[in-house]
Amino acid sequence: MISPLLPTILSPHDLKGLSLHELIQLSTEIRQRIMEVMSVNGGHLASNLGSVELTLALHRVFNSPEDKFIWDVSHQTYTHKIVTGRNDRFDTIRQYKGLCGFSDPQESVHDHFHAGHAGTALSLALGVAKNRDLTKRGEYIVPIIGDATLTCGMSQEALNNISRDLKRFIIILNDNAMSISKNVGAITHILSRMLSNPTTNRIYQEIDNLISKIPGCGSLLSKQGHKITESLKNLVSPAAFFEQYGLCYIGPIDGHDVKKLIDVFEGVKESQWPVVIHVLTKKGQGMEEAVNNPVSYHGVKPFNLDTGKFHPTTSHQSTFPKIFGTHLLKMAESDPSILAVTPAMTAGSCLDAFIKKFPERCLDVGIAEAHAVTFCGGLAHGGRMKVVSSIYATFLQRALDNLFHDVCLQKLPIIFAIDRAGISGPDGSTHHGIYDIAFLNAMPNMVISQPRNGHLLKELLESSFSWKRPTAIRYPNMATEELDMPLNYRELGKGEVLIEGKELLIIALGHMCEVGFEICEGLRQEGIEATLLDPVFVKPLDAELLCHLLITHRKVITIEEHSVQAGMGAIMNHFLLKNGYNKIEVLNFGIPETFVEHGSHKELMHELGLTAKQITEQILLSERQQPTAIEQL
Repeated sequence: MISPLLPTILSPHDLKGLSLHELIQLSTEIRQRIMEVMSVNGGHLASNLGSVELTLALHRVFNSPEDKFIWDVSHQTYTHKIVTGRNDRFDTIRQYKGLCGFSDPQESVHDHFHAGHAGTALSLALGVAKNRDLTKRGEYIVPIIGDATLTCGMSQEALNNISRDLKRFIIILNDNAMSISKNVGAITHILSRMLSNPTTNRIYQEIDNLISKIPGCGSLLSKQGHKITESLKNLVSPAAFFEQYGLCYIGPIDGHDVKKLIDVFEGVKESQWPVVIHVLTKKGQGMEEAVNNPVSYHGVKPFNLDTGKFHPTTSHQSTFPKIFGTHLLKMAESDPSILAVTPAMTAGSCLDAFIKKFPERCLDVGIAEAHAVTFCGGLAHGGRMKVVSSIYATFLQRALDNLFHDVCLQKLPIIFAIDRAGISGPDGSTHHGIYDIAFLNAMPNMVISQPRNGHLLKELLESSFSWKRPTAIRYPNMATEELDMPLNYRELGKGEVLIEGKELLIIALGHMCEVGFEICEGLRQEGIEATLLDPVFVKPLDAELLCHLLITHRKVITIEEHSVQAGMGAIMNHFLLKNGYNKIEVLNFGIPETFVEHGSHKELMHELGLTAKQITEQILLSERQQPTAIEQL
């Protein structure tokens, strides 16, 4: 019986003495470990199964943490975590108080940045390399990027800033798609290595220097030599693309061949130029279901380990994103002027059916949020098309200037369907959508709304085009009710009283109205009849309704799943002061000024003090105390 190796790997140093056979065995054990934990916890499965050998080879050749691995997005770091002393806690990944699903410097010295968004690795790595050179150090800097990373404008900007003489800078291009490998083929494996490995390039440069010095014709010969070389590369290899940026290109190589990976990594360590190593890996490697369905098994929910099939859902309710995707398609079927744009989140935003039925009207622009927003500006120009941009709240942060300059300033009536608004649970601090109200509110002409349920989401979608203004409809990724009722037109800026009471006015945003109902019931048992208001719109507020309610209410309580510093509560406080309601008592409940970590939605809401019971207790406590000023809780 073969003894398991994984329990003996406590640090990357333990990989140094393993034989090739043992490294292959360890790869199998790590894959099994990842599948076992993901079947219970859920998480990023396919990409991690595809990067096992690559990660082991990197740790075998280089010396982490002195040599710095900088992972783009870092959702593919599970093997890295396992071999850097975190295997004993790997069962806790993405769980409350457990390991983060992304790289996290607070967990380990082997993680250098807390990452979760694409396109940052090259810029970070260049900065780290410059720091190294200025302080006369000599470690290797190794950014690990994916093929999708190259769709990010930020990555192109970083490539443009790579110095030709930058040493010990090795980019790993982990290509787990098939687009590039289909375009190349067997001849590429020969020519790209011949033309692009550091040794050959060094010889070529020396010859080029000699030729260029020939009197009279040297410059012309050198120029023609460049053209011939680049023409050959353009025919058979992506090498020329990278060499335009001063990089030596090696590859593509098999990302599941540990020996080949180790040999290549060892071979480039003495390169005098920056290098990009193109590695081909297969998403889901080692699990048939994940290989056959790489999109579905990219980010997984718990599944049956034996069959690979996902466990059936226990909820019969639909979710906000599913209702959005289904209803937008229904609208598009009857209105050919409706277009949808998403930055690489077609599946997550539930636009699969839309893009399948209307591929020319549902446009996935890749991981390019800034481009997506400005592209929508161009689509909406002239008013002939109705443009909907579906984008996660956390990713909309990346397009702030585009939103300001190319949409709001132009007064273009684009509808932003802001998905994952609120706590994003297991994905943690890089993914919580809890800041968008703050920057959206600063934008002139912008409308901000949030539906409390799926039915209201449909009504807002149906009504929004008539407002003729840039509009954000934000919603979380959670189950909700649709209601079997006719859809009504929603007037811009009009709120809705859900419970009529007196003295205490509770203003709950979106799905937090459910918490509001529970609070009102808890207060009623204490003899307090509170009013519950769904503002529907954060901007513009329903000033007429608010002024009417404030005549008969002495205290305002705001509740939101957003940063309390600059969310609905802050907007409401400004409204009260601006309109002279300076004697109204106020309690603001929301997310404090902190980076919220990962965990289940229920656990995090309790930690943040945003459960119905916790808020009710705070309200009752405030009723027993003499208030001194606006309080933010």
